Amino acid sequence: RGKKQVGGKCPQKHEGSTLHCESTTFLSAHTQSTIQPMAQSNCTQVTQFILVGFTEEPVTQGNLFLLFLLTYLVTIVGNLGIIILIRASPHLHSPMYYFLGNLAFVDLCSSTIITPKMLVDLMLEKKSIAYAGCVAQVFLFDLFGITECFLLASMAYDRYVAICHPLLYPLVMSPKCCFQLVTGSYLMGLTNGVRHTIGIVFGGSFCGPNRIDHFFCDAVPVLKLVCSDTHSSEMVIFAFVTINVVGASVVILLSYISILRTVLRMCSAQSRARAFHTCASHLMAVSMYFGPAFFMYLQPSSRHRSLDKVASIFYAMVTPMLNPFIYSLRNKEVKGALLKSGRMLFRHWQHARLVSSRT
Repeated sequence: RGKKQVGGKCPQKHEGSTLHCESTTFLSAHTQSTIQPMAQSNCTQVTQFILVGFTEEPVTQGNLFLLFLLTYLVTIVGNLGIIILIRASPHLHSPMYYFLGNLAFVDLCSSTIITPKMLVDLMLEKKSIAYAGCVAQVFLFDLFGITECFLLASMAYDRYVAICHPLLYPLVMSPKCCFQLVTGSYLMGLTNGVRHTIGIVFGGSFCGPNRIDHFFCDAVPVLKLVCSDTHSSEMVIFAFVTINVVGASVVILLSYISILRTVLRMCSAQSRARAFHTCASHLMAVSMYFGPAFFMYLQPSSRHRSLDKVASIFYAMVTPMLNPFIYSLRNKEVKGALLKSGRMLFRHWQHARLVSSRT
């Protein structure tokens, strides 16, 4: 008895609104509370979604909360530290670190879109998100996700020019060129985010079921709630991912093939080792980002399982946390800048302490 039948015929044409109907849908009392009837219509409007999350076990949720909180704090400190260090150190004002600073900013934003909301949900019994909040989360995550793909491709191109054409490097990788590459990466992310979110994921009509089997609003699990046939939408998403992610991967692959050929022709073993060391950090970041992304988006929807949540954790939280350490711990210039900044801060602290003791 705790269920109510909603009658009415679902319109075949979507008018750009958030009207979501179904011919005969039985809604549970909990789901029905998140649906608002429309005046003078048999249609209904979804006002919020329910996030399934990871588990309902309180002890496990508490442990996950502490783990993800620590991960997020490290992400903030690491990426903000890289941004501040690059801006404060004149000898890091080069194309490679210009791209690295933007990558740190994108990683910080990507993690902030997901993690704070997830931490709040882990402490709540009802894990819900408003319809507008879900749209914003899908859009922003796509925006920064595609932007990171093209930033990583730009960094690979920068390494290609530096190793294969060192004499032309100052001319090719000029400040104007670097600015254009970074701006183009953000514009590609913005364009694809708008088309992906408004035109595909939220372009159809949603039915009564509003439970997202995920810990945030991602395109694939949200698309499963659309009541119309989603095959064409899934194909469009697959095409977008192929064009953007695979396209960026091809640029990276071709760059490193050329780098490998150039390095193998070097006579000095020391020069070869230095070139490989320069590229190692970037290759690790590329592998950590593109691997889970391929697993998540380049497979049919029928094969999506619980491992998708693990892959999402990896590229949404773990990779942004590890990138600052990958680029700093293996980089002598960054470590040198860190030591220099630390000594300067220590001297300022000593000076301030000496002045305060005299007064």
